[in-house]
Amino acid sequence: MTTIPVNGATLNVRCDGERSRPAVVFSNSLGTDLSMWDAQAAVLATRFYVVRYDTRGHGGSVGTSGAPAGPYTVELLGSDVLGLLDHLDIERAHFVGLSMGGVIGQWLGAHAPGRLQKLVLANTASKIGTREGWQARAAAVRAEGMNEIAAGSPSRWFTPGFVGRQPVVVGSMQKTVRGLDPEGYAACCEALAMADLTPDLRRIEASTLVIAGTDDPVTTVAHACALTAAIKGATMATLPASHLSNVEAPDRFTDAVASFLLA
Repeated sequence: MTTIPVNGATLNVRCDGERSRPAVVFSNSLGTDLSMWDAQAAVLATRFYVVRYDTRGHGGSVGTSGAPAGPYTVELLGSDVLGLLDHLDIERAHFVGLSMGGVIGQWLGAHAPGRLQKLVLANTASKIGTREGWQARAAAVRAEGMNEIAAGSPSRWFTPGFVGRQPVVVGSMQKTVRGLDPEGYAACCEALAMADLTPDLRRIEASTLVIAGTDDPVTTVAHACALTAAIKGATMATLPASHLSNVEAPDRFTDAVASFLLA
C-alpha cells in the first residue's frame, strides 16, 4: 500500500505484479474499497501490473481530518485516475470499473481516450438511479451515519443464496461500509446524482467489454445491453451474480476479464 497526492486528495493505492508488464487499473464501487478486487488481483498480477486504488472518500483515500472536501463530480473522479497514472508514470492502461467505477471508466473512455488501452465496464450504466434518490441517500448518511446503508448492502450487492453461503465475506464488506466517512460517501452519491454519460458513449474508442449480473437489481442486464449497443464494437458477458459480480462469481469474472485483456 502507498498513498499518492492527487488533485488535493490523498489516494490509497496498491500495486501488484511487475512494473514492466501492461498496467490494469481497478476502480471500486460505491461503499467498498480496493480489497473488493483481491480475487482478481491475485490472478491477474501474474500477467499484468495491477493498480488498485480507493476512490476519494473511500477506504484509505481520506485525509487526516476526514474525506476530501466536496463537491465531487465524475469529472473529478476521472481526473483522479489520470493523476494517478501520471504519478506512476503510466502512459496508457487497461481500466476495469464496477458500478461507480464503471461510470468513471465511461468518463475516461470519452474524455481521455489516449490514456486507455482496453476498457471493462461491470455492473454499471450510463446513468445509475435518479438524482432525487442519490441526493436523499447523501442527506441520510450525513444525518444518520453509515449503519443503515451497511445493513441494507447485502440485498443490493448479492443474491440471497450467496448471502447464506458466504456470511464471512458479506460481514466483512458490511464492516467496510460502516467504517466509511459519511461525508466521502455522500459526496460520491452527489457525483452519481449528476452523472449521465449517455451522450458520451459514442465517443468511446477503446475496445470495451460490458459485464452484467443476471440477478443485479441495481444495474440490470438491460442497462448492460444499452451500453453495449451504444459503444462501438463493445461486447457483453453475463454472469450468474448480483451487483458485485466480481465477488459473487470471482472465477468467472476474472476469466472474462483476463480473456478480454489478453486477446
